[in-house]
Amino acid sequence: MSVVQRKAMLKADGFFPHKKNVKGTTIIYSRKHPTAKFVRVVVDSGIGKRSGKVVGKAGVKLCYVNRTKSWREITTEIFTDNAGLAHTIITVQAAETSVPTCKHCKAKKFTAKSGNVVCSNACWTAWGGKKKSGNTTKKTAQKIAAHAAQKGKAARQKNLQRKPQKKSLQTPVAKSYKKSSQKKSQKIVAEILPGDLVTVEEICFDNVTNDYTGSILGVVMKADDFGEVKVNWTANTSDLPEWDMPFTDHYMAGQRRHYRFKVLSRKAEWTKAA
Repeated sequence: MSVVQRKAMLKADGFFPHKKNVKGTTIIYSRKHPTAKFVRVVVDSGIGKRSGKVVGKAGVKLCYVNRTKSWREITTEIFTDNAGLAHTIITVQAAETSVPTCKHCKAKKFTAKSGNVVCSNACWTAWGGKKKSGNTTKKTAQKIAAHAAQKGKAARQKNLQRKPQKKSLQTPVAKSYKKSSQKKSQKIVAEILPGDLVTVEEICFDNVTNDYTGSILGVVMKADDFGEVKVNWTANTSDLPEWDMPFTDHYMAGQRRHYRFKVLSRKAEWTKAA
């Protein structure tokens, strides 16, 4: 099949050439999918835009046009020679039925750079805003209660410090308990860096009791020298409220229940501080 024949075949099948190819120098053709809304059949003709000659095999894939008019590749591109181009177009069109669909907005899903299969419309960003605004009253009440509890704890500790402690009361059992408590209160740290893709883990006495991978997702925006970590939580379909989200790169061992970061984009382990 010559260049003229390939262009004629694509034109006869309803394809139109694009003005630009942001990823290469070949001519790109596309048209609407015959049955699926917002889906386009995209063909890399393999014809050089400047040379006008066949410089490679033709590639066929499906793209979903989302709410912001951005194109998301929802199928893997299949390359073929001249003889198999027409058959490949039919095969890729039929693959549309096997592409997963978002259960909330019905948009097609695609594989993001992180490797996760997500909604083409990124509809989870809208949920985050609604959930935050809806829980304003509850969040304020929680902060007040936490502040009162912290104030009461500080007062109790101050009263305990005023009372003299007798050395004779420190039996071998008490000393053993004191050593055990000191060991459990050791600081646990992890390297959390800006740009990390993170989720949340629930731990109880240093054991992971709940992993929120798949329901909570965030991107680390800032991590300072004092261990404070600022995160842009882009998704949270769990029942975990925002004020329980982790915000530091450290915690004390032996806690009954605590929430910490889990880094998804690279390997980052929680270890005892030196």
